[in-house]
Amino acid sequence: MLAALRRLFRATAARRFDAAAGGRRWDSRPTMGPWSPEVLQAAPAVRNRARYFFANNAWAASGVNALVTGLVGAGMTPASLHPQAETRKLLASVFNRWAEKADADGVTDFSGLQAAATTGLVVDGEAFFHILPTPEGLRLRLIPAEMVDASHTWELPNGNRVIAGIEFDNAGNRLAYWVSPVRPTDIYVNYAPPIRVPVTEILHLFRPLGAGQVRGISWLASVLERLLELDQLEDALLVGAKVAAMHAGFLVDQNGTATGDNPYSDGKQSGSILESGLEPGTLKFLPPGWDVKFSSPQQAAETIGFAQLQLRAVAAGLGLPEHLLTGDLRGANYSSLRAGLVAFRQRLEQIQYHIIIPQVMRPVWERVIAFEVLRGTLAAPDFESNAADYFAAEWYPPAQPWVDPLKDQQAEALAVQSGFKSRRQVVAGQGYNIEDVDAEIAADNQRAAKLGLKFGAPLPVTPQEDNANA
Repeated sequence: MLAALRRLFRATAARRFDAAAGGRRWDSRPTMGPWSPEVLQAAPAVRNRARYFFANNAWAASGVNALVTGLVGAGMTPASLHPQAETRKLLASVFNRWAEKADADGVTDFSGLQAAATTGLVVDGEAFFHILPTPEGLRLRLIPAEMVDASHTWELPNGNRVIAGIEFDNAGNRLAYWVSPVRPTDIYVNYAPPIRVPVTEILHLFRPLGAGQVRGISWLASVLERLLELDQLEDALLVGAKVAAMHAGFLVDQNGTATGDNPYSDGKQSGSILESGLEPGTLKFLPPGWDVKFSSPQQAAETIGFAQLQLRAVAAGLGLPEHLLTGDLRGANYSSLRAGLVAFRQRLEQIQYHIIIPQVMRPVWERVIAFEVLRGTLAAPDFESNAADYFAAEWYPPAQPWVDPLKDQQAEALAVQSGFKSRRQVVAGQGYNIEDVDAEIAADNQRAAKLGLKFGAPLPVTPQEDNANA
């Protein structure tokens, strides 16, 4: 009876998932703990290594630049959703003027800040904007991730807690960031206690991998070790090629008792190196006891294929089509390029609309509009009662060119004609605001009609213009 019970319990306790099983294959036990502790422990080292490879490795730099170009390109643009057309134009004008001077350091504009922050998002795993009120308007300063000290964790007397430089209340809401007062431009940095900055003055851009994560980790984390090994492989192959090119051959004393004339007598000798050239049709005389062996280092023919496999793995880790990482289009065709770009753009949209827009773009629009209203440069008498109308806005990512733009435009036109899509959707998909596009088209038509120009289909003529011409 006891043996039967043991067999029963043993069968019940057996693991049916191979990934949870034991045995020799799982001796090393590669596992991960909770997301937040794992990220906080690994982020500084991974960030420093990612910065190194971004600065020194061509593949890493190419992958990062491809992601930044796809995510923000020349910059995301907003379009107000206020119900009144005149107010929408006014809000757009105010924001565009602000965007030109958005950088607190005066190095670039808001579009440039988007690209810099996205580069930090990919390489460092996160980026921080410090919002600075000035007499000329709000300004944004991009600060390095290390200025929000990830080792700064403790319990506050009021019951709040600081985790990795970010202060939370008991409900888990972010209240403030503890930022080092050291300026980002300082060359020699000394320690100084962090300063509490309210959450309304900091924008934190990062991609959470799991619930409870408070800080970001570099997107290169999954490919850094592979990039390191690939670097070493390339170095070894390069050295091998250099050795093969430098050595022509070796003279060998076969039995250690060679006699006769000095084999170096017909050439110039420098140490143990015989600098004697070979010409077409040359017959060389070797004294008795000497033999010659030509250098032909073995080069693994499969090495190139193996390196390409590693680069595909790097591209997969970054979420890129391979040709955007390597620039190699030899094996690509129209169908494969289009299929790869479709999946890539879907991934970009997920990051744009789930991370970049809610974490940075939407808060920037709301803060700029509110600040301009409060300082009196934006006339909005009904702002307090209708603030939601002023804050409502759509963000348009940069237009993504296709492999065959003619076919794509024809497909979009057919979808609009069939009622499957609206013109607004088509224009927004190309990164533009439909109201701006319609205004430009109307202005072009008026100017062309006034000058008597005709492009494509004949322009409509109003009755007033017809009478004037008569």
